[in-house]
Amino acid sequence: MIGGTPVAVVGIHGHGGSHLRAVAALAERGLVRLSAVVDPRRPEDSTAPWFPTLGDLLSASEPEVRPEVVILCTPIHTHLPLARVAMEAGLDVLLEKPTAASLAEHAAIVETAERTGRLCQVGFQSFGSHAIDAVTELVGDGEIGEVVGYGAVGTWVRTAGYWGRAAWAGRRRLDGRDVVDGVVTNPLAHAVATMLRVGGARTSADVAHVVVDLYRANAIESDDTSSLRVVTADGRRFGAGLTLCAQERTPARVLVLGTDGEITLEYEHDRVTLRTPRLQVEKTYGRTNLLEDLLAAREDPERRLACDVRDTGAFMRVLEAVRTAPAPRAIPDDGVTWLGEGDDRHPVVSDVARWCEDAARSARTFTELGVPWAR
Repeated sequence: MIGGTPVAVVGIHGHGGSHLRAVAALAERGLVRLSAVVDPRRPEDSTAPWFPTLGDLLSASEPEVRPEVVILCTPIHTHLPLARVAMEAGLDVLLEKPTAASLAEHAAIVETAERTGRLCQVGFQSFGSHAIDAVTELVGDGEIGEVVGYGAVGTWVRTAGYWGRAAWAGRRRLDGRDVVDGVVTNPLAHAVATMLRVGGARTSADVAHVVVDLYRANAIESDDTSSLRVVTADGRRFGAGLTLCAQERTPARVLVLGTDGEITLEYEHDRVTLRTPRLQVEKTYGRTNLLEDLLAAREDPERRLACDVRDTGAFMRVLEAVRTAPAPRAIPDDGVTWLGEGDDRHPVVSDVARWCEDAARSARTFTELGVPWAR
């Protein structure tokens, strides 16, 4: 097709801008063309036709604006209805993470993909990293002995302005609908999903048990500092310590712990470090863009998507545990120090980096570790 596959982006502000840049990069190579943009707010500088809703786009009479692929970068609670409409209209979908606001909604998206035969790629960008295959090979080669556990550590910083950016930010529910926007399920969802992927847990059936321990330092509904444990059907153990209330942001890490060493994957940078008693080796890998991967799968029916919606079921079991858990507990004032002013104000939870590391390595929750502010 002249100009490449027509692609529309739904939700163009905020993170949607990164999808517009990705489309532009592929357009320069002749792989795609931006057929339309969709957002309630009219863009100021887009050269593509604008529509306020996906329904408006799909009902448009102009054939040149109709996409074959749609990128959905919209609030979590809109993922199911928009993905369903798109696939039932015959479009393939790149759906921003997290997949959906509940395990039931995830199942509905999977059902729609299977019923319509459309492709649905989920935007866990780290799944396109060639570093994941490298970690799998190192484990398979016995470089760290027998694997005894998997972990995820995320110590990030988010300001008051982050939580005020949208009506759904930091909410568990909005207007009677699940949102589930917290540290585990959105900002550091990549840490959890990548940890599970590295450990071979893809589907909901792969997960036997999830324990979550949720806290908040901010005045929000959802969690900003949490730990969790996942046990798979075959007994593998996963632990995570995650916070948006650190002293400083550090690279999020996935750990593979063995009897004779460990592997660290800094998934934001596609960097793998192998540490054993004999050596330490670090290497950075490339990454395949998820939209480009989706385009390749459209051409080759035998090709497996890097992040097929079906392969996010294990992560959705964690999201479901967060969704159905009691509301996060407020961290006591003596466990939090506030820095900055106005929208730049942010909390720092006492010794949180240490406790996140311990939770990831031991697969014990903050409460089980005896963290002072978690008692």
